[in-house]
Amino acid sequence: MSIFQEDISENVWDSKYRYRLNGDIVDQSVEATWLRVATAVAGAEQVKNRAKWQEEFLSLLADFRFLPGGRILAGAGTAHTVTLFNCFVMPLTEDSLTAIFDALKEAAITLREGGGVGYDFSAIRPRGEIAHHAGTMASGPVSFMRIWDAMCATIESTGARRGAMMGILRCDHPDIEEFVAAKSDPRELRHFNLSVLVSDRFMQAVAEDREWELLFPAGEGDLADTVLNHWSGSAEPIACRVIRRIPARSLWEKIIRSAWECAEPGVLFEDTINRQNTLWYREWISATNPCGEIPLPAFGACNLGSVNLSRFVRSPFTSAAVPDWQAIDNTVQVATRFLDNVVDVSHYPMFQQRQESLATRRIGLGITGLADMLVMLGISYGSEAATAFSGELMQRIALSTWRASIELAKERGVFPAFHGKKYVQGHFVAKMPADIREEIEKHGIRNSHHNAIAPTGTISLLANNVSNGIEPVFRGQYQRTVRGPGGTLMHFEVMDDALRQWRHLGHPEGLPPAWMDTGTLTPSDHLKMQAAVQPWVDQAISKTINLPENFPFEKLQDVYTEAYRLGLKGCTVFRPNSVTGQVLSESLGRDNISGRCGECV
Repeated sequence: MSIFQEDISENVWDSKYRYRLNGDIVDQSVEATWLRVATAVAGAEQVKNRAKWQEEFLSLLADFRFLPGGRILAGAGTAHTVTLFNCFVMPLTEDSLTAIFDALKEAAITLREGGGVGYDFSAIRPRGEIAHHAGTMASGPVSFMRIWDAMCATIESTGARRGAMMGILRCDHPDIEEFVAAKSDPRELRHFNLSVLVSDRFMQAVAEDREWELLFPAGEGDLADTVLNHWSGSAEPIACRVIRRIPARSLWEKIIRSAWECAEPGVLFEDTINRQNTLWYREWISATNPCGEIPLPAFGACNLGSVNLSRFVRSPFTSAAVPDWQAIDNTVQVATRFLDNVVDVSHYPMFQQRQESLATRRIGLGITGLADMLVMLGISYGSEAATAFSGELMQRIALSTWRASIELAKERGVFPAFHGKKYVQGHFVAKMPADIREEIEKHGIRNSHHNAIAPTGTISLLANNVSNGIEPVFRGQYQRTVRGPGGTLMHFEVMDDALRQWRHLGHPEGLPPAWMDTGTLTPSDHLKMQAAVQPWVDQAISKTINLPENFPFEKLQDVYTEAYRLGLKGCTVFRPNSVTGQVLSESLGRDNISGRCGECV
């Protein structure tokens, strides 16, 4: 039987991951793709051990049990000069034309070689401010984002992968209202995902219905109406000028209104991200990769891979169904080594990106197919049983990843930015079991960060349309539209992997008993599932709360506030309408969700 059970899966492999050199096909099969990747990643091993680890990595990839990030699948072992990292965060720290256009050039170089980029644009002075050294009037961050957007479209037109970018602005930047409304015009910033960087102070101001100060760092001689305030990229407060004041609830409502109407912007909870950062002693984070699952410092990169949980259920759809815990543990241990090797074998578009990656050796091992696994186990997504199981599952995967990283440190050494005493004092590490903390103090750890849950949209399609990331199943059967060669749209009828397995077991009609999909879930169900796994994810989770078109705007504020209360690091919603459109539809014709632009894997 063919490894591909869906036409779209073979199309994804052929168009995105199959190696061609000068137009000639090199990968004759998907098994050849796996061998190419396994051989390349095993190249980081000592010569005497390479054959052994090539076999281990090949077994890891077989039957889509482990899905490396898309850049790894497409680039490892090829003659192409491309990065194996999906995305980077790049710095924009100085408000000058030279610095801004230097940053634009860096983004172009990174996009050309296959990496998406995330930027915090808060360093750019607000629209209407006078640039004292030149005597000209500033046009504001949104105007410069349009230049990034045009550059990304140009790079894409050269045949590079679809560009993915994240644009971020602080909630206290004077141009925040323009930023929030930017994508109300469907022609604007189409290559960007947008997120507002939200602070604890802002959430408190909203709760207390207070005025909110819009600020910008003070220059020399700026003495009037200045306050000490935290600003992007710095953990210590700096002097900022108060430009104007607005009601906090008014801004919050505008953010939520835009999300309801345009699915943009999302929100990132800055203080939550930094409280849980394992490198709290080294960096203050104010940006993420384009899909939000990896908060990163300047020049940081996301090195992603996902365990395909749909392959680890014994006796599925029966009363005896159980996870194959030992196989999951074994997969996680080998996958941790695989991703650590990627740090060494990857090309980097820029020297600073290589420096940062080697200093921290961040990896982002996540999961996909969670919803399909739940269906096979007879557990309904969003139920109390599902949240309890998902939390237990993520805890087990996280602890296996951390223990594997400790073993790698014993063998290969710690990541260079490791500081033993400070590292174990971090909020996230402090809640680890005593044996892990003791081992870290004694032996160190190989990777600064370990787990992240990516959207896995494309690689989940590759793996015969398993449910992606921790998202619920969209529908059992539906039509999927993808962009083909030359921008043509291709339409595929697809079936969810769990439903297909159910049908193969002799059920020609109907749905499995525990079946749940986006049409039957509430926003609260989504939030509970994300909150169940977040405590064991040291980075973040890419998750979209899918809303029906008739979802009341008045209820959406509660969704965002609850996300903050639950300790999530961000929140994104999607409600289909004439502005947002849709890329998925049911076979019966009812339109539904779309992802944000770009993709991490």
